[in-house]
Amino acid sequence: MRQAGRSLPEYRELRMGTDMLDACLDPAMSSEITLQPVRRHGVDAGIFFSDIVVPIKLAGVDVTIEPGRGPVFAERITTAAQVAALPDPEAADFSAVAEGVRRTVAEMGSTPLIGFAGAPFTLAAYLTAGGPSKDQLPARTLMHGDPEAWDALLSWTARLTGAFLRAQILAGASAAQLFDSWAGSLGVADYTRSVAPYSALALEPVRDLGVPVIHFGVGTAELLPAMRSIGVDALGVDWRLPLDEAARRVGQDVTLQGNIDPALLGAPGRSSRRMCARSSSAAAPRAPTS
Repeated sequence: MRQAGRSLPEYRELRMGTDMLDACLDPAMSSEITLQPVRRHGVDAGIFFSDIVVPIKLAGVDVTIEPGRGPVFAERITTAAQVAALPDPEAADFSAVAEGVRRTVAEMGSTPLIGFAGAPFTLAAYLTAGGPSKDQLPARTLMHGDPEAWDALLSWTARLTGAFLRAQILAGASAAQLFDSWAGSLGVADYTRSVAPYSALALEPVRDLGVPVIHFGVGTAELLPAMRSIGVDALGVDWRLPLDEAARRVGQDVTLQGNIDPALLGAPGRSSRRMCARSSSAAAPRAPTS
């Protein structure tokens, strides 16, 4: 769900010499990066430029983003004692992010802005592994091996995510997007029991703000009904599952979003148009999709 990036020459020029997290935490830069694809492509909504580890950084946890690798933490969080020693998520200062959102909204006019945050499980996956993990094995091991520590860690990430989303909505974002990059590594039972309740908890701080909530996870075709059950208005569906089958699984009362393989961006335009037409055709019998 990131619109801005290396595909845009203006992004590459602006980011030159600037660390990813520094760019996210500079209100002027994060706003400008958010606006670039809106200006260039005339999209229906902008997505605030951020990274899923930004709230963790702002909570006081030592994390950097290494080019070509991703988030890297100074310490892996794998024990109950380490979880207990994490900073108070309520003390995180999101003022730089909120200012970036305000600047962006002021420039976007009638185009809505989507706020963005990583889901509790995905944040926990990075924290337990100390960085990217091929199969999220450290997180899944903690989930099964120490349920109490898992509960404490997921509660911590849920509170942090919720506060981060709320700050963006209060600053003017029109919708909240919860992105669970690594939920596809889980089975349905584990997700339902040990992850979904915390995703729901993360959304509680925006429930009273009256904005639509979008939920997306990579490779989560089997999890879609459970993801729907946490109370969301829209679900992202990746390219692996036809939209008509996704609709059959989750029902007619939730908007479906996405469904196009990102690889098509590097293919001839006719391939992209053909895939979009196929996806739209599959969605035709149900409520509108985006």
